[in-house]
Amino acid sequence: MLRTALVNASRAAVRPALVFARYESFKATDSEALKAARKLNDKLQENWKSPVITYEQLKPRTLSPSDDDYLIDVREPEEVMQGSIPSSVNLPLSVLANSLHLNPQTFRAQHGFEKPEYTQEIVFYCRSGKRSASACDIARRNGYENIINYEGSWLDWVSREGGAKKSQA
Repeated sequence: MLRTALVNASRAAVRPALVFARYESFKATDSEALKAARKLNDKLQENWKSPVITYEQLKPRTLSPSDDDYLIDVREPEEVMQGSIPSSVNLPLSVLANSLHLNPQTFRAQHGFEKPEYTQEIVFYCRSGKRSASACDIARRNGYENIINYEGSWLDWVSREGGAKKSQA
């Protein structure tokens, strides 16, 4: 028993004592600085959310597509096999960020259509509108300026068109 006590005592002597200190990173008393920081943050994010397009606004564009506008389906190829909106092209969300960094020739070779210009209008859609919102965010972070989200996306299109329709493009 004495030997156990000596071993435990020697172990305790080897171990350093741990000291915990709490550091305050911000003082609640500086409310003016906090208000200014929040105002600056709000200003930076005020125009970050992409505009939204409705079915009624999108339908005429699919009937007479333009080379200046893109309708991009960000669903995966397996999902696109179920159908797509006429005049749309597929660029899966999983490869979008990397694809936007490609040079125009490589982009065309990989995806089969011209790489959008930074100022061209791009409408993103997916199945329900969540991934298209992410695609808008990715495109904006990569310098694209004229980004629109079809919030209703494929589910809205199918419900209004009366069933799955294959792409005419």
